[in-house]
Amino acid sequence: MSTSTATLMDGTALARRTVEETAARAAELTRRTGVTPCLATVLVGEDPASVTYVKMKQNRCAKAGIRSRHVELPAATTTEELVATIGALSADPEVHGILLQHPVGPHIDERAAFEAIAPEKDVDGVTMASFAAMGFGLPGFVSCTPGGIMRLLDAYEVGLTGKRAVVVGRSAILGKPAGLLLLGRDATVTYCHSRTTDLSSIVREADILVAAVGKPRFIKGEDIKPGAVVIDAGYNPGNVGDVDFAPAAERASLITPVPGGVGPMTIAVLLAQTVEAAERHVV
Repeated sequence: MSTSTATLMDGTALARRTVEETAARAAELTRRTGVTPCLATVLVGEDPASVTYVKMKQNRCAKAGIRSRHVELPAATTTEELVATIGALSADPEVHGILLQHPVGPHIDERAAFEAIAPEKDVDGVTMASFAAMGFGLPGFVSCTPGGIMRLLDAYEVGLTGKRAVVVGRSAILGKPAGLLLLGRDATVTYCHSRTTDLSSIVREADILVAAVGKPRFIKGEDIKPGAVVIDAGYNPGNVGDVDFAPAAERASLITPVPGGVGPMTIAVLLAQTVEAAERHVV
């Protein structure tokens, strides 16, 4: 599957294979121990996009042989009430992974809520413990979208050692951990963001570009280095990524489409890490 130059990195197909492998692992764990992996999702309020996203995750769980437990809390829930709910799930031996759907509302201390997740159940990779593990290259759970990006790069046999990787974006669950994971694989990493001076000149040096700034078509096609690998982790209204796709695809060697690139891998990694958490729990 290709455009005029770049080969599309098919995240949908890779995610399907990942979920199939995850389902086989879950079935084997249940056969061997009687334990069914369980992911608990916590939703505060009734944001339509969040409700849809959680339902999609529940459906994917079912396909992967993972039991899902859903906790719905009213929009008026306080930080203390949310922390207590997550703390109870962390203490429940039948729950192996916990996902707090965000955003949770401006009146809630989201970081305090995330930190209530036990590190061994942080299958979404959102706690400070998980972030530190990514930074130190220690065992733990990676942030799901960066983890999906790394799996895509591996699936397409992209060599990382010594390559110049540019990450445009600095969020705690995407840009920053993506850079850490690339650095851990011996890439030379530069972090940029929407306020970087002369961003174009830095992007032009990237062998591997990760666009995660949340602005439609923010990266211009003419700034892509010929032969570069372009990972577009943005998703904006109208199915538009952070990279101006058509001109970028004329210069890149590999590029992720939006949708169908990074997005499907995010949920696939979440499911894989939930089963891994269950496996660790019963060892």
